[in-house]
Amino acid sequence: MTKIRIDLPLDVEKIANLKSGDSVLISGTIYTARDAAHKRMIEELNEGKTLPVDLKNQTIYYAGPCPPKPGDIIGSIGPTTSGRMDAYAPILLDKGLKGMIGKGYRDKTVIDAIIKNKAVYFGAVGGAGALLKESVVSVEIVAYEDLGTEAIRKLEVKDFPAVVIIDSKGNNLYETEKSKYRKSTEDRNWG
Repeated sequence: MTKIRIDLPLDVEKIANLKSGDSVLISGTIYTARDAAHKRMIEELNEGKTLPVDLKNQTIYYAGPCPPKPGDIIGSIGPTTSGRMDAYAPILLDKGLKGMIGKGYRDKTVIDAIIKNKAVYFGAVGGAGALLKESVVSVEIVAYEDLGTEAIRKLEVKDFPAVVIIDSKGNNLYETEKSKYRKSTEDRNWG
C-alpha cells in the first residue's frame, strides 16, 4: 500500500487531495494537547485572551507523552480518545486549526466543523505509542507546563504514520467501512 507523504503545515490544497482511508506519513510540526489543555484554551478565549499557539494551518495530536527513559527525548506517545475533545474542537477549527490526530469517533458537530473549515481528522494506532515515539525528532513544552503530561508540546516529527479517518468532505472511514463489511456479509452465501 502506498503511503502519502504530507509536509506540515497543512493547507487547503493538501487537505483537499486527502481521502478517507488514505495512509499517510506526516512530517513537520504538530502540537500535543489533551483534555486539560483544550479546556484551558477555550477558557482563555472566552476571557478574551489569545491562544498560546497560533493554530492557523496547524495540527494537534491528542496525546500526552509518558516521561522519557534516559537517553530518549520523549516517552511513549499514543493517541487518546478524540471524543473527549469534541466540545472544544469546533471552536479551534474556527480559529484556523486544520488537522487533528487521535483515535475513535467524532460527533456530528466536529464533522460539520471539519467540512465547514476544510480540515481533516487523522487516526493513529492506539496501543502503539512506543513505536509512534520513534517518529519524534524533537520536543519542546510551549504552554501550560503546570499540566505535566497534558502541557502543550511542540513536536517535530518525521514520517509519523496515520490514516485519514474523516476527510474535508466529511467522508468517515468508520462509517464507510462498516457499510462495506455489512454488504460483504450480506453477499456471502452462509448456507
